[in-house]
Amino acid sequence: MNLPNTLSLIRILLAPVFLFFFLSDSPAQIFLSFIVFTVAALTDWYDGWFARKYGFSTRWGQFIDPLADKILTSSAFIGFYMMKQKDHNFLGTAEFIPVIVLIAVIIFRDLVLTAARSVQELRGKEFRTSMISKTKTFIQMTFIFLIIGLVSLAAILAEGGSVSLSIINYLHSDINYYILLLVTLLTAASGIAYIFESGETETRKI
Repeated sequence: MNLPNTLSLIRILLAPVFLFFFLSDSPAQIFLSFIVFTVAALTDWYDGWFARKYGFSTRWGQFIDPLADKILTSSAFIGFYMMKQKDHNFLGTAEFIPVIVLIAVIIFRDLVLTAARSVQELRGKEFRTSMISKTKTFIQMTFIFLIIGLVSLAAILAEGGSVSLSIINYLHSDINYYILLLVTLLTAASGIAYIFESGETETRKI
């Protein structure tokens, strides 16, 4: 197994490690979760760079790499939902669509359609990433890093301090719910775009 594929497998293995630390009651472990997630995310950048630079692109790599990414991001969203269960103010209270529904849509689309697309690429088909998907991924990763970073920072700061209270107030802000809603809408839209893209490909073949 080459290095890029090994890094993808490591990313999958780090996902439950991140989740365990993130949901811990220990401030040190919560902060460690941010480090674990960051390291896992960096393996995504490095394995892609390494594969392109040294020509290690394989069909197995095309399958496992995007799936590893989605498993990692899904672990973050599961962590957010579990945090919401412990603190109902987390991510705001403006839930006209429950947070669990939004997260379920994101995880279902990301895992199922990414797996389906990877299988198609294993069979030799190529799909270009749509602008909607790129925008979704950028906002999604920015949101995930922001939330994990702030939760970790609040955990290690003195409880009741002004900075800690400011962070907690932001984590309780409804703006986080609306960002999550935006990510969900973009995720659903990119899924629909993928279905149409697949249909057009099949039509051209016929």
